[in-house]
Amino acid sequence: MAIVQLLSVWLIPGLIAFILLYGTAKKVPTYEAFVEGGKEGIEIAFSLIPYLVGMLVSVAIFRASGALEALMEVIKPLVEAIGLPAEVVPLAAIRTISGTAALGMTTDLIATYGPDSFIGRLASTIQGSTETTLYVLTVYFGAVGVKKMGDALKVGILSDILSFIVSFFIVLFVFGR
Repeated sequence: MAIVQLLSVWLIPGLIAFILLYGTAKKVPTYEAFVEGGKEGIEIAFSLIPYLVGMLVSVAIFRASGALEALMEVIKPLVEAIGLPAEVVPLAAIRTISGTAALGMTTDLIATYGPDSFIGRLASTIQGSTETTLYVLTVYFGAVGVKKMGDALKVGILSDILSFIVSFFIVLFVFGR
């Protein structure tokens, strides 16, 4: 146990020191390279801001307009007929768009129904097994200038749907109702 703690304290500083010493030994201007990397990082961060703002505004409009609630009312009888709690369906919809919003919804579901309830376990499993597909496509593809993302979108949404379905069956199988 003491070795693991010692390793966790010194691993990152040791790795940084090794990189700096190795670069210096190879006659690489390490400080200049570090500063150049910092400049590139700032440029990338600024280039991401319009995409992030666009996604955040879209999510806010979708939720504030009542579109999410209207959609849930339409599909609620269908999901309840197959035994899926309707409370987790908005989580599945929002998770593809925003990880932070989905985490907030998961927290609310756990606070309302409890962490050991079927809904709490299902919400946690959905949160951990799905991806923020639309967010990733918008921000990362936008940052590198990818314009045609149709196939990535289809595969991402399909994988999120399958992850949602598999989450339901895994929680049902492992924990029961």
